[in-house]
Amino acid sequence: MVMYAIQRVGLALLICFVAMTVLFTLVYVIPGDPATIALGPRATADTVARFRMEMGLDQPIPMRLANFIGMVLRGDLGNDLFSRRPVATMVMEVLPHTLALIASGLGWAVLLGIPLGCYSAVRRNSLVDKFTAVISVGTISIPSFVVGIYAVLIFAVELNWFPSIGAGEPDDRWDQLYHLVLPAFSLGLGWVGYLARIVRASMLEVMGENHIRTARAFGLREPRIVFRYALRIAILPTVTLLGLAIGGLLSGTVFTEKVFARPGIGQLVVDMVASRNFPVVQGTVLVTVGLFVLATLLADLVVAWLDPRVRAGL
Repeated sequence: MVMYAIQRVGLALLICFVAMTVLFTLVYVIPGDPATIALGPRATADTVARFRMEMGLDQPIPMRLANFIGMVLRGDLGNDLFSRRPVATMVMEVLPHTLALIASGLGWAVLLGIPLGCYSAVRRNSLVDKFTAVISVGTISIPSFVVGIYAVLIFAVELNWFPSIGAGEPDDRWDQLYHLVLPAFSLGLGWVGYLARIVRASMLEVMGENHIRTARAFGLREPRIVFRYALRIAILPTVTLLGLAIGGLLSGTVFTEKVFARPGIGQLVVDMVASRNFPVVQGTVLVTVGLFVLATLLADLVVAWLDPRVRAGL
């Protein structure tokens, strides 16, 4: 297990390094001069030259890349072009909102999707199974921003049950949770279908194994067979999917935070791309990549801990 963990951590670090290199290259490929955008079209040539020297834009690209990687390793993501605030501070101000949105969206999807998939597998071809299949395909095919728009129109405008914009009062946890209901519903709805179909397929495969038939032959009760012997094996592909789901949810927060006017990493990235504020774009995207790599790493380690065959390389 230790060797497997070391290998996975090494691969995760390599992915982060490649992501930093690609991100740095793409930012400088985008047309437009950051100095001109930051200072305005009326800035003098001396002012632009001094700004470029302060930001390191006058250096060769390989040196800029090396400086960028060194700054990241020190925990420094640079400064905002306009306010000169540290990018790390700006990201940490909005990161809790994004993490709360992802956790709540994925949390209710897990609480609903896994039981639905498990029940559909146990009651195969029943009316509930067919209804779950239709609902799953429907929720998977609808984008989160479409769900968000209709959620605002129905539950916020027509019924007036929930607020439509904002993240709530900073010092009021209940108000923040109240504002989180509709965004979390919109973000997690599609993953209910994904989880239900994955769990159902895995459960059907496991329920036909020899150890399940042996447990039935010994007269064990069906709920014990399902939850103790079948689900603990069938849940392994779901754990891997949950790690990948973090990446999908991170991309979904861009649209969800825009629809509900919530602060977050997605909202910050969109605003900074529009203003060509490349240090903030680099910092926010890099943090997003780090979160995704960390989520997949934890999912791989959990699967290896639950299934010895994975860490044995089988």
